[in-house]
Amino acid sequence: MTDSLASLYPWIKSLHIIAFVAWMAGLFYLPRLFVYHVEQAQVGTDKAQMLETMERKLLKVIMNPAMIVTWICGLLMIGTPGLIDWTAAWPYAKAAAVIAMTWFHMWCGKQRKQLAAGDFSVPGRSYRLMNEVPTLLLIVIVVSVVARPF
Repeated sequence: MTDSLASLYPWIKSLHIIAFVAWMAGLFYLPRLFVYHVEQAQVGTDKAQMLETMERKLLKVIMNPAMIVTWICGLLMIGTPGLIDWTAAWPYAKAAAVIAMTWFHMWCGKQRKQLAAGDFSVPGRSYRLMNEVPTLLLIVIVVSVVARPF
């Protein structure tokens, strides 16, 4: 099994990066849709229905599969022998950021359901601020893996 993982590593890593990019694109865009939804759409209007459809499809068709593939490929790479130095701090920093990214993804899913139900209690400003979370986590993940500063 570990020999197979080692030989498939370039393909697993490629798929991991592709899925991660798709996941990040969704995490950047969905909170922006929430801002438009809260600030510009009245409950039950065509605009609200269009935004609800866009939010649902982005989450269900793009973001959820991308997150799952990112996790599966990441776990396969963790299982590849000799790939990670577990005595260093960077794998743990990356893992914490990925877990936080997954929490943010789930938070977005909850917000989508609330907006679809007509709950506009979270203001657009809060969604704008939350939209910065994936950027900060992206920085931690990329620096941890590429520069390995700790």
